Amino acid sequence: MRRILIATSNPGKLRDFAGAAKSHGIRIAGIPNFSSLPAVVEDGLTFEENARKKAEEYSRHVPGQIVVADDSGLEVDALNGAPGVHSARYAAPDLDGKQPHAAEANTDDDANNARLLRELKNVSADKRTGRFVCVLAAARDGKTLATFRGTAEGIILEAPRGTNGFGYDPLFYFPQIGKTFAELTAEEKAKYSHRGAAFRKFLEWCDQTMPG
Repeated sequence: MRRILIATSNPGKLRDFAGAAKSHGIRIAGIPNFSSLPAVVEDGLTFEENARKKAEEYSRHVPGQIVVADDSGLEVDALNGAPGVHSARYAAPDLDGKQPHAAEANTDDDANNARLLRELKNVSADKRTGRFVCVLAAARDGKTLATFRGTAEGIILEAPRGTNGFGYDPLFYFPQIGKTFAELTAEEKAKYSHRGAAFRKFLEWCDQTMPG
């Protein structure tokens, strides 16, 4: 079975990827000792810049292996595309002075969601549109092989729903199936999510370039 290494310590992301890869005969695994590797600073201005940087740097630690890294986030139209590339650390300004180096690290999901809800407090339902964006980069030995982009359009709710997701999933309502991303199983999320869309493109590329 073909194996792909994912540059993340997020079990939710690993679940998402594994759900999509199963039918392609690809086994998903994390990078060995990932938590002990030097963290890559995500200072890119776009999702693609951050994804490429992470994939290239982490692939140097596992020579010869294909490493996939993603940068993903939520773009809310009423907030001019925010939180965008800052999605994982959106609550950092709220923690300034309370949590050292908050701006450099990811912030708690609940805190990020709380800030998003606060900023959308006076925004009407018809204007709470947005999208999840994911860009995947596949790299080997420090060089990017290809990138893949996926999106999912939805509406930001006024209160969270569901317990299966992570990040902004409980607030992201997907009209196509009438559920939030946090109400989906891993298989459903792989089918409908931005990460699933990008990963399917990656899997098609895998089937063409490294057939099993």
